[in-house]
Amino acid sequence: MNEFNDRSDAGQILASLLSAYYERNDAIVLGLPRGGVPVAFEVAKALHLPLDVMVVRKLRAPGQPELAIGAIASGGISLLNEGIAPLLCDSGQLRAELQHQNQELQHREGMYRNGRLPLDLKRRTVILVDDGAATGASIRAAIRAVRKQGAVRVVVALPVAPSQAIRHLRAEADEVVCAVEPRLFLAVADWYRNFQQTDDGQVAALIAQSRAKPRRVAHEQ
Repeated sequence: MNEFNDRSDAGQILASLLSAYYERNDAIVLGLPRGGVPVAFEVAKALHLPLDVMVVRKLRAPGQPELAIGAIASGGISLLNEGIAPLLCDSGQLRAELQHQNQELQHREGMYRNGRLPLDLKRRTVILVDDGAATGASIRAAIRAVRKQGAVRVVVALPVAPSQAIRHLRAEADEVVCAVEPRLFLAVADWYRNFQQTDDGQVAALIAQSRAKPRRVAHEQ
């Protein structure tokens, strides 16, 4: 079942599927931390595009931290699972979780960028990259966030995702590129030989490494 050696390998494969965006002056790559950033780094490097993060935090059900009831992304964008959220938490609990995850989101943005300004997305083509998607909820929140920030075209790039998630993403993104779209899908990790957890330090180091290289198309706010 393993299609990819690791996230770097997945990123290189994705980059080959995104060759139309090579050195596009209007294009920017955004990786979803943590696991999506090593994939996005390879995509940005191969395509000669600037790299930044798009932080998305899952909203957790009270007392059930493994159960996501939605997601929140940069810019105050939130996406709720309307079929589950009202059954698992009241409005006060939801407000508290939104506040907590928004604070965590801002903290991680600062940590990953280490004082650097976010890239300006206005009038840009944004390539959103993760290491895979099970439901697509996090990516959908990211799509809405980059549109709110002025992106004119949104491309979702994933190494692996099930068909149902891809259908949902195609309804919101301008283009979806997925290397493997299996009919039988249990978990993203199943499609990697090495799926070790990416830590915050690795994310910050990859962003710093990418920003250190001169990019003709890197414009900051």
